[in-house]
Amino acid sequence: MSTTPPPPVTRTGPHDGRAGRTGPAEDSGAFAWLRALGPRGRRAFGGAFGGYALDSYDFFTLPLSMVAIAAYFSLDTGQTGLLTTVTLVVSAVGGALAGVLADRIGRVKALMITVITYAVFTVLCGFAPDYETLLVFRALQGLGFGGEWAVGAILVAEYASARHRGRTLGVIQSSWAVGWGLAVLVYTLVFQYVDPDTAWRVMFFTGALPALLVIYVRRSVSDAPEAARRRAESTEKGSFAAIFRPGLLRTTLFAVLLSTGVQGGYYTLATWVPTYLKTERGLTVVGTGGYLAFLISGAFTGYLTGGYLTDRLGRKKNIALFAVLSAGSIAAYTGIPSGANTLLLVLGFPLGFCMSAIFSGFGSFLSELYPTAVRGTGQGFTYNTGRAVGAFFPAMVGFLAGSWGVGGALIFGAIGYGIAVLALLGLPETRGRDLP
Repeated sequence: MSTTPPPPVTRTGPHDGRAGRTGPAEDSGAFAWLRALGPRGRRAFGGAFGGYALDSYDFFTLPLSMVAIAAYFSLDTGQTGLLTTVTLVVSAVGGALAGVLADRIGRVKALMITVITYAVFTVLCGFAPDYETLLVFRALQGLGFGGEWAVGAILVAEYASARHRGRTLGVIQSSWAVGWGLAVLVYTLVFQYVDPDTAWRVMFFTGALPALLVIYVRRSVSDAPEAARRRAESTEKGSFAAIFRPGLLRTTLFAVLLSTGVQGGYYTLATWVPTYLKTERGLTVVGTGGYLAFLISGAFTGYLTGGYLTDRLGRKKNIALFAVLSAGSIAAYTGIPSGANTLLLVLGFPLGFCMSAIFSGFGSFLSELYPTAVRGTGQGFTYNTGRAVGAFFPAMVGFLAGSWGVGGALIFGAIGYGIAVLALLGLPETRGRDLP
C-alpha cells in the first residue's frame, strides 16, 4: 500500500461509528465532539482518558518525591535529574514498541499492556533498596509510560470526527492535569502525615491504581471497526521501514524534532518546578501543593482551550502560538524577584495554561500525519523519540543547577519551545483530514 497520507477531506452524513463521519445534529453545541464519537467511541474515550490520567499520576510520583528521595539516598541534583531522564529515554523504546503493537494486535490490547507495565514498575519503585535499583525500576516504568498516550490517542482519533478531532483529543490531553492534580493531593496528604523516609515509598505504592482501569478496558472498549478492517488488510502494518520511506521520511524527521522541542520544554518544568519552589523559594509541603494547584488549574484550562483552538486555528498555528507564550512564561516565572511569592502564585496559572495548551493538538496532528496501517508506529515513534531526546533538557538543568541555580537553569525549557517552532516549517497542516 502507499504510505503517502491521504489529502484533507471533510465528510458529512449520518454517523455510522467510523472516523470522520458526522451528522448535522452533531455539528453544534458544546458537546458535539462527544456525541460524534458514538457509543463505542465514548467507551474508548473513557478508557483513554483514564489511562492517560493514571499515566500522569504515576509519572508525578517521582518529581513530587524527589527532595525526599535525594535526602534518603544522599543524591546530588545531577543524580536526581537522571531519574527523570532515564524514564523519558526508555519511554522512547516503550512508545515505539507500543505503536508497533497497536498496529499489529490492535489499539485496545496494546493499551492494556502499557497500563499494566507502568503500574507494576511504579509500585516496584517503592521497594527499591538503593539508588541503582530505583533507577532501573524507573527506567522500566518508562516502557509503559511511553506507550500509553500514543495508543490511547490513536484509539480515540479513529472514532472522532474530522471536524472535532482536535477538541476531542484536547480533552484526552486534559486528563494529564487531572492525574497531576490527584498526585499533588495525595502527595500533600502523605507527606503531611508520614515521615519523608517512608512517604516517598507510599507515593510509589499508590501507583497500583491503574490496575482497576484495565478491567474496564478489557470489558468495555473495542477498536474502531473501519480502522481495524483497513489495518488488517494491510501488508505493512506496524512497519518501521514504512515511516522512513520517501513518502513519509520528511514527516517523520520533522515530527520528531517538534516532539523534542515541546517535550524538552515541558518536562524541564514538570521535573524541576517542585524542587525550585522548595529549595529556592523556601515553600513548605503544603505551600508547594498550593502553588502547584494554580499551575495545574492553568494546565487543565489550557488543554481544553488548546483543543478548541487547534480546530479553529489549525494544528500548526496553535502549536506555534503557545510555544512563544510558553517561552515567555518561563522567563517571567523564573525572573520574579526573591520574596515576591504572591506574584509567583499568580503567574503559575498562565505558565500551566501555555505549557499545556501546546499539547492539545498533538494527538490529532500526529494521528493525521500517518496512514492507518502505520499510524500507531508513526505516532509512537515520533512522539516518544522526541520525548527521549527532550529528556536531556531536565538532566541538563540538574547538572547546571549547582552553578546557575534551578531557576536560572530552567531557561533550557524556553530553548526547547524555540526548536518546536522551527520544526513546524517542515510539516503540513492537517486540520480537516479524514481518518482512515
